[in-house]
This record gives sequence, structure tokens and C-alpha cells, in this order.
Amino acid sequence: MKAMILAAGRGERMRPLTDHTPKPLLRIGGKALIAYHLEALARGGFEEVVVNVAHLSGQIRAALGDGQAWGLRIRYSDEGREALETGGGIFHALPVLGDGPFLAVNGDIYCDYPLRPRALAAGALAHLVLVDNPSHHAEGDFALDAGRLMNQGERRLTFAGIGYYRAGLFADCRPGKFPLAPLLRAAAERDRISAEHHRGVWSDIGTPQRLEALDSTLSAQARA
Repeated sequence: MKAMILAAGRGERMRPLTDHTPKPLLRIGGKALIAYHLEALARGGFEEVVVNVAHLSGQIRAALGDGQAWGLRIRYSDEGREALETGGGIFHALPVLGDGPFLAVNGDIYCDYPLRPRALAAGALAHLVLVDNPSHHAEGDFALDAGRLMNQGERRLTFAGIGYYRAGLFADCRPGKFPLAPLLRAAAERDRISAEHHRGVWSDIGTPQRLEALDSTLSAQARA
């Protein structure tokens, strides 16, 4: 199984930090955010990783190279000057990802979920990881019912930005810029997505304040 790190976004909410540094290369706990993903993927048994790039792509290529530093083989999916959003970015990378199921993880999260290859259930188009709702997203995204992803439910959870997908989820898509969420909601309506609730550490690095808070936490842990 191959893995993909979504690293092409402009990071508008992180400006001015991202004016000169791609968000995945911002440092927390002494190293780039994307390095935590690469370490976790290598630790979990992945060998091939696709990284999509757009904004300041040259910096990401220079920092990661071919992945040898992590014991990985990295290939790049270049989206040009403007990122294609999550759905469009994954669709654009499908020729590199191949025909089998793959893992995709947002490059702007920090999480201790174990990134390992996994099989998808027969008929499932995706398997999502959900987490407790953070204060800045209290309404959540989806509900979970006996391992099935639901658009509606009494208790809603937040999509962690970690998912396993089949290319079939994108069967009716066309090249271009589009979000992933509508595809997930449509597939959930057809009962084609499984999910799980991860109760461990998770943080969405969406603002400079959250970046600073996580950096302080990880730096303190490193000194302990």
C-alpha cells in the first residue's frame, strides 16, 4: 500500500508564516511538521509515499528529497501554481498512487494515530479516522454508528484528515480543483464508508497560535 501526504495548500490562515515557508515545513518540537508524518509512515511499514506540492514546492522537494533520510521512496505530484484542494489533489495523484487502496493524511495535522497499511472492507470506498471535536470545530463533521460513517447522528465527530481510499471514490470526478468532503458525504449516504474513533493525541495546525501551543508542548516533552 502507498501513502500520500497532502502538502500543497497555501496555508492562508497561517500567514505571514507561510508567505515564505510552506506549512508542512513549519517547525514544531524542533523539526518540520511533515517529518512527523514521514517517521510515522516508515515506522508503520510504508515504503512509498506521494507528496503533492504547489505553494513553494521547491522548498518541500529540497527538504525531503527522495525520502532516503526516512527509509522511504518519495514521489511528487506537482499541481502547478495553485493547489487543487484535497479532492482535486488526490485525484491528480491517482496515476502515481496506482490501482490499490492507499492512505492519505493531511500535512497540517499532528496525531499519534498509527499510520499502518490496512485492508478496506469489501464494498467500502474509504475508511476514515474521526476524533473528538476540538473547541474551534465543536459541531464536528460526521457521526459514527457501529463502524459506519454517517452524515447525521446524535453524536458528531471531527474528520482527522486521515483516511484510506479506493480510487473508485473518485470515479465520476474530472481534473481540476474540488474538495473531498462532498465525495465522502455522497458515499456515506450509500453506506460505502467505514470509520473509527481515535481517542489519542490530535491537533489541527490551522493558526499560528495553535502552532505555537503545540511547539511549546512538544519542546517541553523533549526537555523532560
